[in-house]
Amino acid sequence: MKKILLVMIFMSTCVASQKNIESYEVKILNEFKVSKLLPGKITPKRQSILGFEISGKLRKVIVDIGDEVNTGDLLAELEDSEALANYNEAKAKLSMFEKVFNRSVSLNEENFISDQELERAESNFLVAQAQFDKALIKFKQTKILAPYDGIIQNRFLDEGSIINASIPIIEILDSKFVEAKVSLPKSLVNELNIGKQYKFLIENDEFEAKLTRIAPMSVKGSNNKLGLFEFDNFFNPGATARLVLNTVESKRGAWVPLNSLAQSEQGLWNLYTVSDGKKAQKDYVELIHIEKNMAYVSGTIQDGDLVIIGGAAKVAEGQNLRIN
Repeated sequence: MKKILLVMIFMSTCVASQKNIESYEVKILNEFKVSKLLPGKITPKRQSILGFEISGKLRKVIVDIGDEVNTGDLLAELEDSEALANYNEAKAKLSMFEKVFNRSVSLNEENFISDQELERAESNFLVAQAQFDKALIKFKQTKILAPYDGIIQNRFLDEGSIINASIPIIEILDSKFVEAKVSLPKSLVNELNIGKQYKFLIENDEFEAKLTRIAPMSVKGSNNKLGLFEFDNFFNPGATARLVLNTVESKRGAWVPLNSLAQSEQGLWNLYTVSDGKKAQKDYVELIHIEKNMAYVSGTIQDGDLVIIGGAAKVAEGQNLRIN
């Protein structure tokens, strides 16, 4: 009876000394995929500051900040009385000299006037045409029209202001097309192709944009390049867009649960695996990459090893194990 009791106590002690653990089987790889997120900024594809080409008195600014406009809409105008009078005068002269010229052509065909008189009539008509074109241009220069569909970003002056040519009056942003500007590391530039579509995350939603240009960065000393990506969708300028790049790194190693690692000495990390004798065995690894809750490592682990999830927080080296 005592022998049976001693055996039961011994078996209970052995069972109690065993640690229940969860494990992850190691698969050695020669390369691993990396998903990188590169931040970018959404900007309008076009952004213009508009002004008049001539001096004058500002008669009216028709739009205000936040207004949406279409191509060709009138945005602002100068006092145009003089320009309109010159235009009407040039238009009347053109009409008169055009009639004289047409009549001269008919008379010349019937030999009622000389070639010299026909040439004079043609010359007067061409001069009147040039003067009309000039007057029309001057009249048009008293107006600012929307160069494209857009949103008014700024309004710099109001009615009654006396202005010189090229003084800023209105700022307009493209309301149809936007692009993302992304700083691209030199190591990734050669992996991108102009004209190809790439995935972006904007407020946790996925969108695609076409790479249209790679240009040098303006920051002195930077080896990065500026990537310009054009969207088919419209987003509010200033929003943050994250470029998703999936690349392949050639490095022998394996993925293990991140919580199986503990920091060791000399930049290395350790983890515990299950030995042939079902005991906790310490291995040393180099941490190469972290993605979500997994880590890609390289070290003394072998293909098929069972990594103990939880690591040093769960077991001690040499401890007996029971694998769930």
